[in-house]
Amino acid sequence: MVLQDSNPSAPLNVLNLDLVRYQRALELQRVLVAQRRDGRIHDTLLLLRHPPVITIGRRGNENNILVSQQRLSEQGIEVHRVERGGDVTYHGPGQLVGYPIVDLQGQRKDVGWYMRSLEEVLIRTLDDFGISGKRVPGQIGVWLDERRKIASLGVRIQRWITYHGFALNVGRDLSHFALIVPCGLADREMTSMEVALGRRVEMPRIRESIVSHFSSVFDMAAAEILLEDLPALAPASEITS
Repeated sequence: MVLQDSNPSAPLNVLNLDLVRYQRALELQRVLVAQRRDGRIHDTLLLLRHPPVITIGRRGNENNILVSQQRLSEQGIEVHRVERGGDVTYHGPGQLVGYPIVDLQGQRKDVGWYMRSLEEVLIRTLDDFGISGKRVPGQIGVWLDERRKIASLGVRIQRWITYHGFALNVGRDLSHFALIVPCGLADREMTSMEVALGRRVEMPRIRESIVSHFSSVFDMAAAEILLEDLPALAPASEITS
């Protein structure tokens, strides 16, 4: 899959992975951030899914996890405190997660602009499927209305290189969100593309839509790569197992 803008300003590597444990994906991001800083790779967009995991942002409140660690362990749900912004969130196989490794010095050194741009990518993607996503004043992410949130954002920027990113809810099963107060917002609820549409949505189509709109919003030319195309990485089996 190669998608190009009419006037791209920079190349974009797209790394499509499937189910990746959270810690392994985080380690991969950190490696790619270092490689991007050293000029060894182009800007890179990771698209993947996670087994069930709860993450807590750097200023997140652990009280927003509503059940015990024992219960989480019994359900096979890991918990990680990480360096991204935001509070508590859940990732699972029914989401598509995107981790852009982008040097904003080649775009705009403006965190607010970057967050709005990620939201725009997701809003345009939802529109491709007949879903009207929107922004809610004072909140981060993409919503269907003032109460229902369909996509979450949480990023980290080091020396203007981004990592962490966004999670778009796709599947119908949202039961694990009941284990937390998502993003610390007790009076809101999480929804998904399949709940909104009342039908199944194919994940490959969503991936293609996100890549297309990421390319357009950030004015990049996207080309899919493999793990083996990146310099000095562990074998694919060690990343994705």
